Amino acid sequence: MSVDSLGNPLRVRLTGGERHDSTQALNLIDGLNYQHLLADRGYDTDAIVECVFDQKAIPVIPSKANRLMPRELDTWRYRERHLVECFMNKIKHFRRIFSRFDKLAQRYLGFLHFVCTLIWLR
Repeated sequence: MSVDSLGNPLRVRLTGGERHDSTQALNLIDGLNYQHLLADRGYDTDAIVECVFDQKAIPVIPSKANRLMPRELDTWRYRERHLVECFMNKIKHFRRIFSRFDKLAQRYLGFLHFVCTLIWLR
């Protein structure tokens, strides 16, 4: 999920429970205009960091422990990553989303888009 600087949703991708979210990161940031990409340690892959640099932006992603050459982290800017976590908390206020009654991923994604629309309209 990607959000803007105010915590409003921009793009949503749904993955299986066994897949890592970082597999969809390139799809989420493709075509967006941004100056900094804030993400957690799980998104510290060479492909994502290279894509961010190619778009002339700055990755604000903590380096994994096994990275040979860790990057510097702008901790002041990294504090703003809480906006994504706050958005995730907002969508969990909708019972149908947090309990996932829907069996089909397409239907669940439709309701997730509906909830995102409701949050934009607040």
